[in-house]
Amino acid sequence: MKYVRETLAVAQRILTELWRRRRSLIFWAIFPVLLLILNSLILQERLQISLAEAYTQAAPSTLVGAALFFSGLGGSVAAVVSEREQKTLKRLFLSPLSGVSYFLGICLAYGAIGLGQTALVYAIALFYGASLGGHPGANLLIVLLSIAAYVGVGFVLGTHLARRTEDVNALIAAFGIPLMILGGTFLPTDFFPDSLARLTQFNPIYHMIEALSGVVVEGLTLAEVGSHVRFLGLFAVAMVVAGWLSYRRMVQVERQL
Repeated sequence: MKYVRETLAVAQRILTELWRRRRSLIFWAIFPVLLLILNSLILQERLQISLAEAYTQAAPSTLVGAALFFSGLGGSVAAVVSEREQKTLKRLFLSPLSGVSYFLGICLAYGAIGLGQTALVYAIALFYGASLGGHPGANLLIVLLSIAAYVGVGFVLGTHLARRTEDVNALIAAFGIPLMILGGTFLPTDFFPDSLARLTQFNPIYHMIEALSGVVVEGLTLAEVGSHVRFLGLFAVAMVVAGWLSYRRMVQVERQL
């Protein structure tokens, strides 16, 4: 119970700070909505399909390929860098709060934001007549695995490569944008040449989009998108473990300073 209380307290503190500033929350709400609308209009025109069908096809890639990327990965990187700059980690050493609870609290906070973005994207798509199928449990599993993967990567990048707040945007752009494009966030992978198509198999964003699209758009079961879910699951576990190890290393370094 101690870890649960501490984890909830850390998550509540982060969410409260974000709510007071509101700027990040507003942008994380506006971005997926605008991207969903743009992607849907482009798909409608290029594929000559109805607007409702365009929203159905655009929702999965917009959600896991872009919205969760910037909130889960970008948010966790910014949180790690900000806590280091504000000397929060120094104060953590003097408090009874455990490092495990602190790590899980940050994960929980950005997981909650990701679920809020999921509800927002799905609500907008349904408003325009999209038909979002698939079992709710399968939808939730893929979304949670995507959030876990992004937050884990965020901890790795934030602890190793970002030292100041201004490093965050450059880091996200350098690593994120190519992965988003290669994963099929903005352009269907069917349009890729063979050389790029082969590279997508190693891109976790591609597997996120394919898994969620298979469930939501095509109505497939988890077993039928099993290869994508397995890749995503292994990647998420690996990144959470790597993120935790990176966090512990950062704490040890900060303790010595």
